[in-house]
Amino acid sequence: MNDKLKTGFADRLKTAAAAKQALLDKLRPQPTQIDPLHSQRADLRAAELDAVREHRAAAKAAKRQAAADAEIEIQRAHAAAEEAALLVKRGERKERKALSAAEAKAKRDAKYAARKARS
Repeated sequence: MNDKLKTGFADRLKTAAAAKQALLDKLRPQPTQIDPLHSQRADLRAAELDAVREHRAAAKAAKRQAAADAEIEIQRAHAAAEEAALLVKRGERKERKALSAAEAKAKRDAKYAARKARS
């Protein structure tokens, strides 16, 4: 074999060991740097979270209020429908009574007319 770089076995072992050590150093945890704005960022995140919670709570309250309003409107509509049905029933009853009274009067008048005709 033609050795152009003139490296011996010991040099190759040393280079392999250095490469292996470089890989291990790359995987070794690095010292952490503490962010100077860490506490401010935490406060900003907390404020943003509070704003989101307030928004969701307001939306939830609005949804509940809308449901309650819809329920009230439904109850009002039912009450109005019942009232209308009651008025119709009353009208029909009055009409039946008036018709019955008219029939009774006609019967009486016929009876009286028959009596008069006999005498």
